Amino acid sequence: MTLKSALQDLRESTLAAVSGLLAKLTYLGSLRNREGGYSHWGLSLVHGEEPSQRALKTAHTEVLSAVLRTPISELETDLEESSRESASAEGLYLARMRDQIHALVPSAQDRAAARHLNSVLTALSSLRKSRESATRSVS
Repeated sequence: MTLKSALQDLRESTLAAVSGLLAKLTYLGSLRNREGGYSHWGLSLVHGEEPSQRALKTAHTEVLSAVLRTPISELETDLEESSRESASAEGLYLARMRDQIHALVPSAQDRAAARHLNSVLTALSSLRKSRESATRSVS
C-alpha cells in the first residue's frame, strides 16, 4: 500500500524530473489519448486507473494554469530550458506545441484556454524570431 496519493506521487516523482513548465505541459499532453483520457501505466499500476486519471487531469490543469499565468519574459527562459531538455531547437519545439495544441489543453471544451495558450505560443514564437533577427543584424 502506498502512502502517497496519485497526485502527490505524480508531482513529486514524475513531474519533478521534467525541467520547465512548457516541458511539463508537453509531457502531460503526450499522455492524453484520443478519447481525452490519459495513459500512464506506472501510475495506474500503483494507484489504480481512476485515481491516476484524476491525478493526471488535475496536474495537467495546474500546469496549464501556471503556463498561462507566467509572464512571457519568464516563459522565454523556460522555452530555452524546455527545448534544451528535449534536444530541439526553440522554433521547432514551439511548432510542435502548436501542432498539438488540443492535447495540451486538459478539456476539449475549454476553447478559451486553447486560444489563450495559442496566443502565448504565438507571442513566444514572434519574440524568438525578432530577437534572432536582431542578433543577426547586429553581428
